[in-house]
Amino acid sequence: MADHKKLFIPGPTEVAPEVLAELSRPMIGHRFPECSALIGSIIPLVQEMLYTKNMIFLSTSSGTGLMEAAVRNCVRKSCVSFINGAFSKRFCQIAGANGKQAVAVDIPWGNGFSAEIVDEALAANKDVDAITMVHNETSTAAMSDLSGICEMMREQYPDVSILVDSVSGMAGVKIEVDKLGVDVILASGQKALALPPGFGVAAISERALEKARTIENRGFYFDFLAVEKTYAKNQTHITPSIPHLYAMKKQMELIIEEGLENRWNRHKQMAGRVRAWAEQNYKIFTQEGYRSETLTCIENTRGTDISALNKELAKREMVISNGYGDLKDKTFRIAHMGQLTMADIDQVLGAIDEILGF
Repeated sequence: MADHKKLFIPGPTEVAPEVLAELSRPMIGHRFPECSALIGSIIPLVQEMLYTKNMIFLSTSSGTGLMEAAVRNCVRKSCVSFINGAFSKRFCQIAGANGKQAVAVDIPWGNGFSAEIVDEALAANKDVDAITMVHNETSTAAMSDLSGICEMMREQYPDVSILVDSVSGMAGVKIEVDKLGVDVILASGQKALALPPGFGVAAISERALEKARTIENRGFYFDFLAVEKTYAKNQTHITPSIPHLYAMKKQMELIIEEGLENRWNRHKQMAGRVRAWAEQNYKIFTQEGYRSETLTCIENTRGTDISALNKELAKREMVISNGYGDLKDKTFRIAHMGQLTMADIDQVLGAIDEILGF
């Protein structure tokens, strides 16, 4: 397409042409049987991708809306929020903005966190009934040990709800939801899921629904119990973005057609390629052992002018991402998620090498 720069930023990401084409389908009534059939065809594919039988919430919202949904429905009074970047900080802020007591556990930006850190925080805050965490922190490219954390919590804190933002992880890395035992795991469509912005997805456990029944003031738009009532009919309780539903069906078909293990491996291989390049030419900002498989955050050890670099990349119809917030210019980020391939990664890294004279 004219004037389109290939996106190597951590969202929005590239959308497949056949998925984009679905957005132009004629509208149908959201209460028509055709819409129920459409939703009913999407749900099993999402469940397959997430290795779950849990209820799937298809939300016409950003991931931030689903973060608020998780807090309103699954935090009774207080939670512990693990903060290792901008979006985990947002999760904590959302809890406070909804009248919940949020105990912030600060972790150095760029670091992930383990079951031991979670255990220590919960042992010191025995009255909390939930934790909030970001699985794959987009601002720093730190991917925390979700499996280890969930295993520990099932054994040590079985009554504490596990609320997980996997906005930039879901559909790029393997997440076995039922095996993990998470209560809510959510994502935005415009990351590894490779949909246009404005749509989100969450898997909600039966335990989360039972807890929601005990909580007042869950709101209206994101009320899990309202979602549950219409879910059995393959409907949504509010008007959905029908174009996004069409696009999501096509994208989920592409994901399943690729093969889930193939998809996870493709992301691992792209991550390895970018990391090797970063270590050769700069330094990886993110703590070793906690590095994301969907994007890489690189410490700008050369003092490269990232804005100038992007101007040159734009001439080649590509764009990467500067650092987020206070990390702007101190770091930069290259995404390797969604529909990108190793050939795409080689293309952008080759272009940067050429521009910077590496």
